[in-house]
Amino acid sequence: MQRPQTGTFNPSMWSRVCEWLAIAFVAGCFLSCGGGSGGSSGTGSAAGSGTTGGGSTTGSGGTGSTSSGGTSMGTATFATDVLMHHNDLARTGQMLAETTLTLANVNSASFGKVAFLAADGKVDAQPLFVTSLSIVGTAHDVVYVATEHDSVYAYDATTFAQLWKVSLVGSGETSSDDRGCQDITPEIGITSTPVIDRNRGANGVLYAVAMTKDGSGAYHHRLHALDLTTGAEVLGGPTEIAASFPGSGAGSVNGTITFNPSLHAVRAALTLVGGNVYMGWTAHCMSGAYTGWLMAYSADTLQRTSVFDVAPNGSQGSIWMAGSGMASDGTSIYVVDGNGTFGTTLNAQGFPVDGDFGNSLMKLSLGNLQVTDYFAMDNVVAEANADNDFGSGGVMLLPDQTTAGGVVKHLAVAAGKDNLIYVVDRDSMGKFSPTANNNWQVLTGTLAGGIWGSPAYYNGVVYYGGWNDNLKALPISGAFLATTASSKSPTTFAYPGATPAVSANGSSNGIVWVAENGTTGALHAYDAGNLAHELYNSNQAGARDQWGAGNKFITPMIARGKVFVGATNGVAVFGLL
Repeated sequence: MQRPQTGTFNPSMWSRVCEWLAIAFVAGCFLSCGGGSGGSSGTGSAAGSGTTGGGSTTGSGGTGSTSSGGTSMGTATFATDVLMHHNDLARTGQMLAETTLTLANVNSASFGKVAFLAADGKVDAQPLFVTSLSIVGTAHDVVYVATEHDSVYAYDATTFAQLWKVSLVGSGETSSDDRGCQDITPEIGITSTPVIDRNRGANGVLYAVAMTKDGSGAYHHRLHALDLTTGAEVLGGPTEIAASFPGSGAGSVNGTITFNPSLHAVRAALTLVGGNVYMGWTAHCMSGAYTGWLMAYSADTLQRTSVFDVAPNGSQGSIWMAGSGMASDGTSIYVVDGNGTFGTTLNAQGFPVDGDFGNSLMKLSLGNLQVTDYFAMDNVVAEANADNDFGSGGVMLLPDQTTAGGVVKHLAVAAGKDNLIYVVDRDSMGKFSPTANNNWQVLTGTLAGGIWGSPAYYNGVVYYGGWNDNLKALPISGAFLATTASSKSPTTFAYPGATPAVSANGSSNGIVWVAENGTTGALHAYDAGNLAHELYNSNQAGARDQWGAGNKFITPMIARGKVFVGATNGVAVFGLL
């Protein structure tokens, strides 16, 4: 990458330089550290501060504050930051810089609920965390909370004081109604986990997509960019989401499909890589003439840069992955979509001639979204027709694995409703055959139930929690996952199962955390080396550590000695008592 000429500062070019350096750093850490740490965002670009304005700001601390960083390069990124869903672009769920919580002190005698961060709606998005952010000259560890009421909160993670709150509802609008569906209810606002870039704008930027309904009954989706210190809109936002794509599929008119905001919602966590914010679209309640959409918007201008329709000549193909984020290795993006049309007639290169990729795991180019490789199981059409979709779970990239013969493999793992775990070689994913699955590995009988979430990775082990199943540890050896769990939790998790997250201090004090859904939600902590050893759960101390009902697809977030769990009216915070 060419450097800016001496004596000339080009913010756009320098932004790209910094961003790709950050991606390279993430990739290096991911390979050497066994999966990457929560401190690597892969999005460390610099940019101008843009314009401010937009939604109202309330609360204390950050209101109306000015830039504290002072330079367009922004602030540093810390190993204890959690800037995206499941910690890193590989979506491993690892926080490898946790020095406070240990196997010895995470127990009901010394660990429990220490606070509850109140919010005005359900928290379906994973909370995010920024370390040592300067607000009006004072450093704060900040936890960011987004709600289905279309609000974003910034809380001090130490004192639990509210620093600011903003509403992303436009004038004369409300959060969206649930349209008579119990999937996301009673309202739809910010469903997908936002993403943060600490080094964009004057003080760092949080990107979020909010759904609203106006007075005439029309629905809107907008991409917002919020200053981390104040919550003010920056970079010229918000931007109304709109797109069209050539095709004769569901909802098309004269060979064009136009994105219908009333039918779609963004559930998958936002992904920021290569200068773009990526979002995947599903259909609320899976009804109507919808298709699955992938869109990319510039992180600098908030303008759309690319669009891709999963089934342009068919229907459905939702991208939701139970809220998990699309994964990236810095050169491609990986996404699993759900039920939808898959074109079984292939061209000479093995791709569907009609461009329909329903119910498949796709690898797409960054920037200009095009499928460069994919995997679809041999019974893909039958599974889609039976609502047994692949895309109920998310995809995770594994660190480099070496076969017994010394061959290095770049692998990804995903699972859906069919109780099978699919491992693909990212360099040759397997495409489609009606007679065989040509991917790297299929694990049969390992899971007792389907997956509505995503796995985690730590220290050579993949962790999966299925529906009506135990949390299971699957070690990797010779580039293959063990088909029988080396350990499993004593707890069996009802629908939707469990999406694990891991805290550790490098290779020591590994703890696997999961949130249990139900009338009374529960946080569980297990020894990463032996899941049969439950360290703690939030029901052990009676009502002391309980917070009410669980949320369906919540992933615990761990940072600086605390664990944050999204709830129906805020975020429960756990730490040492």
